[in-house]
Amino acid sequence: MPVQPSDCPIRDFRFAGIDFESAGASRGRTDVPVQIGLAWWSCSEGHQAPFVSFLASDAPITWSARKVHGITDEDVVGAPRLLELWPTVKRYLGQSVVVAHGKGTEKRFLRAFPGHGFGPWVDTLLLARSAWPELKDHSLSAICDSRGLSDRIAGMIEDKTWHDALFDTVASLVVLEDIVQEFGLSDLPLSHLTHPDTSRWHRLRHG
Repeated sequence: MPVQPSDCPIRDFRFAGIDFESAGASRGRTDVPVQIGLAWWSCSEGHQAPFVSFLASDAPITWSARKVHGITDEDVVGAPRLLELWPTVKRYLGQSVVVAHGKGTEKRFLRAFPGHGFGPWVDTLLLARSAWPELKDHSLSAICDSRGLSDRIAGMIEDKTWHDALFDTVASLVVLEDIVQEFGLSDLPLSHLTHPDTSRWHRLRHG
């Protein structure tokens, strides 16, 4: 399913979710990914092809990062490096609209593939702020709890929880699906997702 022109309706696109978990930042050291999750969703085909892998890292996982995601140095022993997963990453993200919750980390780690050209991007953090600006917390778990989506995600990704890369990837796609359905966006242009209006959220936050 190739990426359509941006004025095509949302229902014509395939969306590829991505999430990274990292080793954690420390003084004098650049943060690196230690787990990647990928999955697809589209209006016509639903949720498909969940993929998750630990990633080898030369940097030890910090205590603070382990406390968040529970990944240990032992978990990543023998795992592929991110660059080794280029064929998989390209298969998921190429010809798809890329989705992440707070896309900065994902875009940063994907710089490992110079000139990859992935995109356009949909940030479900910005979408949620536009859709429900009155919420006090727009973290992925808080949004899913407030929308009654968390149990559904847990049923889709068994034996996983928040801050597992695949769990968070699927959660971001479920949030996207929820927004498209709640606001009847499927026949509208993709720009409604790539450039959401967050002005009301900003007014509430700074008012």
